[in-house]
Amino acid sequence: MDRIDHYKELIYAANLNWTVLTATACTASGLVIFMKWFGHQQSRKKIQRAKARRETSLQRAEHAVLQFQNSHPETDPDLILSLSLADLSKRLKDGTLTPQAVFHSYLGKTLEVNGRLNCCTEILLESLDQLENIDTCKDGLLYGIPVSIKDNMAYKGHDSTCGVLCKLDLPAPDDSVLVKVLKRQGAIPFVKTNVPQSMLNFDCGNPIYGHTLNPHNHQKTPGGSSGGEGALIGGGGSILGLGSDIGGSIRIPASFCGICGFKPTVNRLSLKGASSCNRGQKSVLSSLGPLAKDVDSLALFMQALLCDYMFTLDPTVPPIPFNQQVYQSGKPLRIGYYENDGYAMPSPSMSRALRETKVLLERAGHTLVPFSPPRVAYAMHELVVKGIAADGCATILGHMKGGPVDPCLQAQITPYSLPQGLKKIFSILLKPIVSAGQSHIVQNGISVMAEWRRCELDVLLCPMIGPAYNHNYPAKLTSTVSYTILYNLLNFPAGVVPVTTVTAEDEEELRHYVGNYEDLWDKLYKKAVCDGEGLPVAVQCVSLPWQDELCLRFMREVERLVREEERRRSEGLE
Repeated sequence: MDRIDHYKELIYAANLNWTVLTATACTASGLVIFMKWFGHQQSRKKIQRAKARRETSLQRAEHAVLQFQNSHPETDPDLILSLSLADLSKRLKDGTLTPQAVFHSYLGKTLEVNGRLNCCTEILLESLDQLENIDTCKDGLLYGIPVSIKDNMAYKGHDSTCGVLCKLDLPAPDDSVLVKVLKRQGAIPFVKTNVPQSMLNFDCGNPIYGHTLNPHNHQKTPGGSSGGEGALIGGGGSILGLGSDIGGSIRIPASFCGICGFKPTVNRLSLKGASSCNRGQKSVLSSLGPLAKDVDSLALFMQALLCDYMFTLDPTVPPIPFNQQVYQSGKPLRIGYYENDGYAMPSPSMSRALRETKVLLERAGHTLVPFSPPRVAYAMHELVVKGIAADGCATILGHMKGGPVDPCLQAQITPYSLPQGLKKIFSILLKPIVSAGQSHIVQNGISVMAEWRRCELDVLLCPMIGPAYNHNYPAKLTSTVSYTILYNLLNFPAGVVPVTTVTAEDEEELRHYVGNYEDLWDKLYKKAVCDGEGLPVAVQCVSLPWQDELCLRFMREVERLVREEERRRSEGLE
């Protein structure tokens, strides 16, 4: 009996242990489920608070516009909105327009454009207070000019979300350096604009504020990551904007939305106060710069910010003021050009835009020299991708925790999340496909700078990514940023100028597009840009580091020649 009783005790103890283990496991599972549910609820509440702040700011802004319109019925918003930045600035200086009339005209237009395109994250209501004291900055180069700023630019008391939940409810303790300088020069930062989640994408959607639409075609993306800026300016709601560019993030939205954009040499403008989701990587550096309706506006922006006040606020920025003499020069240029970088074959409209611009420049007396950008595939695979993802994408994935992944980013983020072993297997399997037809580029050991000097170039004319892609395609086609990100890698200033629009002939030619390698990415690209008739197409202008004014001067020349050609055609003089 003693043995039987002993066995019973053992069985009882085992059952008890099993019961305890089961209960512990169930409790732990329940706790995990509860924590996930709790985290989801917290994330949802964060998003709701952000949306509520935006809605409140939009409603208060609308009230301010209606109040001004009722008390100033003589104001003509259509006239104000039709003026170039140069004309607007002149009228503000001579007093024929008031800063109040200009501000409320653009604020009203911003509300209308945002209603169609969803391009704003928040109206900066402090701008109404700044407006009351704006005459203290009457000598500023941007006196009375409303300016939009990208979401990641610090503005005191407001979030710089970068489209990720972990940066919500973290209001900036102070303005960024460039916001301070803009205010000192009389500009009025009045609205923040939308970005793609994490800002390492050239679509424009995030789980907080939703998707932004292209002003020319709502089925298309405005580009990114300064997509809200591109859409707002392209839609007429802002005359001048501040963006950032790490792989084309100023230039792509400018191209897709039919406006001008400029990426200066890194650290020509202070980066202090600009938020990021990939801070620490040094291979491809970010640059802050302007977006606007014309090149003269970009130049005025640079002139205004390259001042003693900025150099004092950020002593790490070289104190190099804007060189007006270089910008205004009429000297003929020696211009390199290429139609295809050998990595991503341009669309028919991209190629035509490049060829037509080349003809205009030659006709104007400039010398055009064929140029071949060397080692593009090597640069993309070994320097860009490995540089940005040097930490295994841990930094960017860390910023994505606690919330859903936006559909516009899903195809790009999924490979980042794979286990390291699986990534290696995929890299081995994909290497023959990716490398096909590209070995000749990789083996070309001539550097870009050496080729530039051999050709004795002043500047470079390049194709610009376009026309605007259909939504959710940018994440699948990161390879096409070779046309822009190369100049971030090299730290060459670069800007874009719209020169034409997609024609029915371009669309017909696109039907026969096969790309450089006839691979999956070439097929996806064809789908991404289809149905683009009427969309704007740009070219890209590039100069050597620290020759920002020369790049802008080249852009202005392209803009002038294109406008003259359009005028000749409209007058039947062709």
